[in-house]
Amino acid sequence: MAELALALDVPLEQGERLYRQVSASVRVAKVGLSLFVEHGPRAVEVLKRAGAEVFLDLKLHDIPNTVELAAARAAALGVRYLTVHAGGGAKMLEAAVKGASSAGAGAPIVLAVTVLTSMDAAGLSSVGVGDGAAAQVERLARLAVEAGAGGLVCSAHEAAALRALVGPKLVLCTPGIRPAGAAKGDQARVETPSAAVKAGADLLVVGRPIHEAADPAAAARAIADEMRAG
Repeated sequence: MAELALALDVPLEQGERLYRQVSASVRVAKVGLSLFVEHGPRAVEVLKRAGAEVFLDLKLHDIPNTVELAAARAAALGVRYLTVHAGGGAKMLEAAVKGASSAGAGAPIVLAVTVLTSMDAAGLSSVGVGDGAAAQVERLARLAVEAGAGGLVCSAHEAAALRALVGPKLVLCTPGIRPAGAAKGDQARVETPSAAVKAGADLLVVGRPIHEAADPAAAARAIADEMRAG
């Protein structure tokens, strides 16, 4: 069954409080760049103590040796998921998987980011990708799977095609999830929770629609209910 991950791009004290509010509906807490830059490993420790499984979303993208070392350090923190950019190439992806595997049985699942959900066709064209998001996502997905990644990050728009490509075992993580009627914010390729689940997503990332809601617990519960219906 698909899981809901809460994106905590907020101060740590607020993030811990928010996670505790919604924990009946959300098991995974996503620690992104802003939270990790400010608090480092402590952010992971605080959320684990609150009962969360931590998704460390650092989108590693560097030379293979550096990424291997960073992935090993992340694995030692006891996180469940770790992201790297598939655009870093096969050797970098292999290094990330090797570093993460140093944790043994508790190794995090390495999720390879294909195309950011904030990117549209114009944005891709500006960086030299002229054949659109779907083609680029598939190209990078194949590369990541061959390198041993345990899952992929894509928009829900590409999830069905990737599920058909990679089969049932790999984790498909979809950011850019917005309940019907919610503002897109800085996302370009968004989808509803129900549609993402129907497309084959395993892990749906939601942030602002929950933490900006008047009642975050009710908002998280409604999204979880929609996912089950999907």
